[in-house]
Amino acid sequence: QVQLVESGGGLVQPGGSLRLSCVASGSIFSINVMGWYRQAPGKQRELVAAVDNGGRTNYADSLKDRFTISRDNAKNTLALQMIGLKPEDTAVYYCYAAIKPSGRDSYGDFWGQGTQVTVSS
Repeated sequence: QVQLVESGGGLVQPGGSLRLSCVASGSIFSINVMGWYRQAPGKQRELVAAVDNGGRTNYADSLKDRFTISRDNAKNTLALQMIGLKPEDTAVYYCYAAIKPSGRDSYGDFWGQGTQVTVSS
């Protein structure tokens, strides 16, 4: 069984920084794209950033100057470094991965349970 677990959320003041982490575990054959999404109250879930297994990244245009995504393919981990946080960054942040489980022929979409990030003074 494949599982994604996030950590690192919390309460931070405007202008502060946070680092989110995600680890994929279980019977994993390979991982293609990994990414971070977020969902604020009353809004749709939106892409924050994604990275493929070759290291190519894709960011939401409005976030690329403050957020940095990285992954460790050997450890099946994903991170999001966030700086200059603003109140509008408040949301639940979800880890996503396209994973081919062991014994399967195709990739599936897997999500973490989400971690709350609150930016407030």
